[in-house]
Amino acid sequence: MVTLRDKIRGCIAASWIGSAMGAPVEGWSPERIDSTHGRVEELGTYRHYASRTNWQRPPGTTEDGIERQKLMNTAAIRKGGRISADDLVAVWLAVLDPAKMVYKQEAFDVSLLEMARAGVPPRELGRLWPFNNVVSMARSSHTLGIVNAGNPLGAAEDVYDVGLVYNNEMTFALRWAALYDAAIAEALRPGATVDSVLDTAREYAGYRGQEGTPYAAYDRIAQQIDQALEIAARHDEPLAMRKEFYAIYYGGGHFVYANSQANEVVAKGLAIFAAAKGDPREAVLAAVNFGRDTDCLAAVAGGLAGALSGSGSLSPEWIEQVNAATKADPYTNSDLGIDETGEGLWRAARGELDRRRAHLRRMEAREGYLD
Repeated sequence: MVTLRDKIRGCIAASWIGSAMGAPVEGWSPERIDSTHGRVEELGTYRHYASRTNWQRPPGTTEDGIERQKLMNTAAIRKGGRISADDLVAVWLAVLDPAKMVYKQEAFDVSLLEMARAGVPPRELGRLWPFNNVVSMARSSHTLGIVNAGNPLGAAEDVYDVGLVYNNEMTFALRWAALYDAAIAEALRPGATVDSVLDTAREYAGYRGQEGTPYAAYDRIAQQIDQALEIAARHDEPLAMRKEFYAIYYGGGHFVYANSQANEVVAKGLAIFAAAKGDPREAVLAAVNFGRDTDCLAAVAGGLAGALSGSGSLSPEWIEQVNAATKADPYTNSDLGIDETGEGLWRAARGELDRRRAHLRRMEAREGYLD
């Protein structure tokens, strides 16, 4: 049996490894990846933000998406359970330094911090965010699925609170994040399967946050999930899907973050998870060789697979290298490694379950009261 503790470790490990391995080839076409590397299978060095810094990142160094996840992790570990937008922004104000952020985060992250410092309420920050369908929330918010282990509705609800620091409540990016984190929460349930995880993602395709329960809305989000999973059902090898997905998602260069739209990254991430049969190693390797936004895709596909299957298939050398790079990173907002982070989030998830059990015991304290 894979325990909750190892599932959480697997989710964190696979999302960090995927981000670090996918970053050196981010934005590349499959043809360029194939001709340069044959197949990417190891962690490599890379540079980001060349116009701002000359920092050559050591192999295993994670990037901006994991910096956002780490902030949510810190908030959940400190609180010992589910977090709110207020909890997350409190961590921003406590730990972030703009002089360091330029090395590890996007310019808009610094802008959001400065607005928060100026007193803009946390849930108003997303209204000032100009990138409404970017995958930033979905690829960074594994934390919300983890602390709601076994509770997909709670995960989706939290996306529509915490996610307001990055998006306004009407954006499609939040809908993709909600269904993704609901899927992570399902993956952490004992007895979860690849099919039950995908069914949960599909169920929450219509969740908009304004209602207490999901509703069946067969809209464009559901259609894209169905289309992605239909492709996955015809392929046993995840990389064999690349050509079909490039016929669907191929734009780039005409607007900012054209490769990083939430619908593309999450839909492909679900397909890779399905074709890899929930194996985190296979999901990570497929995603980093898929082309386009490889680090975000690997964080999505790998994190979901790790939440279902644990960390067993991931190379210990990968984990050690990411941990070493994290400890040596002078610019990260948290130097906690994979195991320390996983342990802290496991305690937070257990704390949330303990609170729910205590509430149920109080309500059942008098026999017959609930009748």
